[in-house]
Amino acid sequence: MRHNETPEGRSVRLLRVGEQVRHVLADILMRGDVHDDVLAATHVSVTEVRMSPDLKHATVFVKPLIGADEAKALKALRTNTAYFQSEVARRVNLKYAAKLKFLADESFDEGARIDALLRSPTVARDLDQDD
Repeated sequence: MRHNETPEGRSVRLLRVGEQVRHVLADILMRGDVHDDVLAATHVSVTEVRMSPDLKHATVFVKPLIGADEAKALKALRTNTAYFQSEVARRVNLKYAAKLKFLADESFDEGARIDALLRSPTVARDLDQDD
């Protein structure tokens, strides 16, 4: 492992730039800077941004808050990608403007599924037998 990498193998620089991009996008969405009816009516959380090694591409993981239509929110984000890219390029000092790709963050759903499995009577019975 190189001295500038995290245990997961991603460089500190990629993580730092991804976090800067995440903050910019969250700020834009929080302030309502995008003139889009769906985004104005929906609270979207930017959970993570993963940068490519050359910093030219960013995968943005988002999660609309409870009750929001995830598909509509993703469509609205993708429709306004050019605006988001220009704002990120303006606010984050990078050599190239990163191309943004918006994806739904499934980690919360996966966590809820695992939690439900751990709480199921069958698993609870097996865990009690281990004690």
